[in-house]
Amino acid sequence: MRLVCVLFLIMVFGAYSADKPNILWLTCEDNNVNWIGCYGNPHADTPNIDKLASEGFQYMHAYANAPVCAPSRSTWITGIHAISMGTHSMRSRYDIPHDLIKYYPDLLKENGYYVSNDGKTDYNIGGRDDKAPWDSMKIDWKKLKSKQPFFQVLNSTKSHESRAFGDVSKSKHDPKNTKLAKYHPDVPEIRQNYAHYHDAVKNMDADIGKALEELEKAGLAENTIVIHNSDHGGVLPRSKRFLFNSGTHCPLIIRIPEKYKHLWPAEKPGMKVDRLVSFVDMTKTWLSITGSKMPSYLSGKVFLGPNADPERKYHVSFRGRMDERCDNVRAIRNKKYLYVRNYMPYAPWGQQLNYLWKMTATQVWEAEHKAGRTNAVTGRFFGTKPMEELYDISKDPDNVNNLINNPEMKAIIAEMRTALSDWQEKNFDAGLLPESEMVKRAEGNNTTIYEMLRNSALFDGKAYLKAANIAVEADPGVLPKLNGYLAHKDSGIRYWGMVGYFNIQDKTDLDLNRVKSHLNDDSHEVRALAAWILYNKGQKEIAQKTWNDLLSNSSYASLKVTNIIDWIGDGVEPYKDSLVKCNFSHGGYVDRMKENLGVKLPSKGKKKKKKK
Repeated sequence: MRLVCVLFLIMVFGAYSADKPNILWLTCEDNNVNWIGCYGNPHADTPNIDKLASEGFQYMHAYANAPVCAPSRSTWITGIHAISMGTHSMRSRYDIPHDLIKYYPDLLKENGYYVSNDGKTDYNIGGRDDKAPWDSMKIDWKKLKSKQPFFQVLNSTKSHESRAFGDVSKSKHDPKNTKLAKYHPDVPEIRQNYAHYHDAVKNMDADIGKALEELEKAGLAENTIVIHNSDHGGVLPRSKRFLFNSGTHCPLIIRIPEKYKHLWPAEKPGMKVDRLVSFVDMTKTWLSITGSKMPSYLSGKVFLGPNADPERKYHVSFRGRMDERCDNVRAIRNKKYLYVRNYMPYAPWGQQLNYLWKMTATQVWEAEHKAGRTNAVTGRFFGTKPMEELYDISKDPDNVNNLINNPEMKAIIAEMRTALSDWQEKNFDAGLLPESEMVKRAEGNNTTIYEMLRNSALFDGKAYLKAANIAVEADPGVLPKLNGYLAHKDSGIRYWGMVGYFNIQDKTDLDLNRVKSHLNDDSHEVRALAAWILYNKGQKEIAQKTWNDLLSNSSYASLKVTNIIDWIGDGVEPYKDSLVKCNFSHGGYVDRMKENLGVKLPSKGKKKKKKK
C-alpha cells in the first residue's frame, strides 16, 4: 500500500512538474536595439538572434530601468527598482533587509524549480553572496534534463563594453557599412570603433546560437521558453550610462513552444509586440508564468500570459553615480515621448570617466570637439545639461532635438512632469538625497537604506521631492522658498535649497552672507555647494579653503568635492596637498578622481614576504 502511495505521488509530482515550463534566459551585455539586425540595422550581423525573433515574439518597446549593469541587475534579482533600495549607484553594494526581500530564484526554488546561473551575477547588493540563491553557477545540459523544471540563466560577455576597446583598425566588419548615431561626428576612427563593436556583437550572437543548438541536442526545446535580451543599452559613448534611447532601449525576444501557447503575447510566432515593457516587469512576469509566489513588495507589471496586467502607460529610468562620476537624472517615457529631469545640470554629459575613456571613439570624439570640429548636435555632449529635456522618440530616436521649449509641447511636458513626480513619491526615490548623505543617515540610524526610505521620520520623500523640483525650476521668483529651505532643520531640505541657490545665481542677487553661513553646515554636501557659489562670485580663497578642509579631513563628501574641482576646470594646484591627505575611499573612487585630476598618489609599496 505504501509503495502504491509513493508511486502515485511520484506520478502526480512528475505530471505537475511537466506542466511547468523550463526557462532559458539568454542575457548579454551593453547593446541596444541598434546593434541587432531584426530591429532594423541593415549592417548588423546577428543571424541567430534574428532567427530566434522569427520563431518567437519580438518586443519593440522594452527598456532598462538603469543604463548600466549593476543597478539594472539589482532591479532584476529583487523585482524592486534599484533606486527604491538605494542600490542605484554603480558599484555601491549597500545592504538591503534580506529577511524581508527574497531574490526571484529563491521564490522559484520554493516552487520546485532548479535554478542555475552561468556567467553573471553583479547585483550591487551587500549582505548576501551573489551566488547564494543559485543551485549551480554553471550550465550542465545533462543535469538540466534531469532537473526539470529549471530556470537557467546563460550570460554572454562577448558584447561587453570592454570588447569595444583595443585596436579598432583591424575589424572584420567594414567601417563603411556602419550606421552612425547623429550625435557622433563622422570620422574614420569612430566608424572603425562601430565596426569593431559589430564584430563583438556577432561573437555574442554566436554564443546565443550555440546555446540554442545545445538546447535542441538535449531534447529540451519543446518544454523550454527562451528569452533573450541585453542588460541595458550601449555601448559607444553617450549610450551606456545615459538615459537616452541609446542607453535604455533594449532587444527583448521570447520564444514560447506550442505547448505553452496560452502564454503567447500575439497571434503567432514571428510577430512583433508593441507593448511597453520595463525591465522591472521581468521578475514579476517570470514568477507569474511559472506559477510561483509573488510577494507584495514586488514592483512592475506582468506582461505575459493569461494573468498579464494592463499595459503600463510609462516607463521610468534613473541614473545615479557612475563609478567616480556624480550625477542624478530621472527619465520617464511612453511609446512616443521621452522626458528627462536633470537634478545636477551643472555636471556635463561628457565628463571624463576613466573606464569610458579607454575607448577609441570617446578619445577621438573629445579630440574633435577640442579642435572645434563639432557642431551643435555633435558637440552638445561636452556641455552642461539643461534642467529638462523632451524628445519625440518616434521621430528622433537618437534624441538630439530637445523640445522642452517648444510651446506646442506644453501639455505633454506638464503630463510627463506630473507622472514622473508621482512615480518618485510612490517608489521611494533614494536619489532625493545625495548618496553620501543617504549612506551617512542610514548608518547613523543603524538601518538599511531600503528601510530608511520607508520611514518618514528618517526620510521625508514628499518634502524632498517638492524641494528638488522647485530647485530645478531655476526661477528667481522662488528665492523666498529657497531661503526657507536653507533654514530648515533637515539637511536634505537644506541641500535642495542650496541647489536652488546655485541654479539661480546668474539670474538674481543672492545673499552671500546667507551662503557663507552654510560653510559650517552639518551637511558636507551643503558646504561643498555653498563654496562653489562663492567661488563663482569671486570669493575663490574662501571656497578653496572650504574644499581643502573637507578633503584634508577626509569628508564623506570627498567624491563630490573632487568632482566639483574638475567641473570648474581651473586646475588642481590649490588642492594638491589636501587631495593627497584625503583618505576617504568611497569604494576607491576618490582615488580614481585623484588620478583623473592628475594627482600623483603615494606609493603603497609592495608587501614584504614573510620569512619561512
